[in-house]
Amino acid sequence: MSKFRKLNNGNTIPTIGLGTYKSKPGEVEEAVKYAIDIGYRHFDCAWFYANEKEVGDALQAKLHEGVVKREELFVVTKLWNNFHEKKNVVPMLRESLKSLQLEYVDLFLIHWPFGFKETADGLPTDGTASYSDVDYLETWEGMEECVKSGLTKSIGISNFNKEQVARLVNNCRIKPVVNQVEVNPNINQKELIQFCKERDIVVVGFCPLGRSTQSTTISTYPRSTILDPKVIEVAKKYNKTPAQVILRYLVSLGICVIPKSVTKSRILENFDIFDFELEQKDVAYLDSCNTNQRVSPMSAYKDHKYYPF
Repeated sequence: MSKFRKLNNGNTIPTIGLGTYKSKPGEVEEAVKYAIDIGYRHFDCAWFYANEKEVGDALQAKLHEGVVKREELFVVTKLWNNFHEKKNVVPMLRESLKSLQLEYVDLFLIHWPFGFKETADGLPTDGTASYSDVDYLETWEGMEECVKSGLTKSIGISNFNKEQVARLVNNCRIKPVVNQVEVNPNINQKELIQFCKERDIVVVGFCPLGRSTQSTTISTYPRSTILDPKVIEVAKKYNKTPAQVILRYLVSLGICVIPKSVTKSRILENFDIFDFELEQKDVAYLDSCNTNQRVSPMSAYKDHKYYPF
């Protein structure tokens, strides 16, 4: 099982990355430093996460220590929904670069296909009044400018459905290299993965382990498969953890995964999945867990014309 995936522009992306969403100040810096020390090179960030400065501090610390070289890192950031107008795209990437203390990122993504007005809240609650109808094709022109100006090596999308991917591919000059979407056993996205693969686009799966805390405290939440008794039993058989079994399963679908953690033992555990293979019956069981339930549906915006689900 490869520790890298080849992108359609010739670059490579590490199969496992560290997610940084909701990683708190004071925690994310230490998490990134530790991850670099144990071998992580792929870091998934976003302007919306409001912690890029700390991630940047950690990256700089390890670069200065000589633990890692810049060209060995694969740093990702994303354009938030309020800035979909073409004129905003390059300036927003520059803002993220300043926080990350980098001259370029390796991958810049459109975070969601739907936009909000620039003056709206980041997650507006006043309904359609905050919606922007900027077409993501216009946004993509700004993304292409980011490549041309050397601010990013690659560009991609996040949370796009098949129709949106196809429309973009048919109307772009620079093809997206990835589509980052929620992938876990509850929503294994096999159809979308195949669709993207046919177009030479790598799928990166976020929330690969679901959200176990919420799934035990909120009754409407999809139950995380790391809590599934059968998965726990399977993990014992391989002398692995449920999380390792699930990540191994997802990586076998041909995707990258970006599990988020600030706990050292879990950061290490999530990275240690390349030394075993799942038997076919265990893969079949994990396949059977698919219910197409999302932990990140963004359903508050389902009446937006570019809402993807």
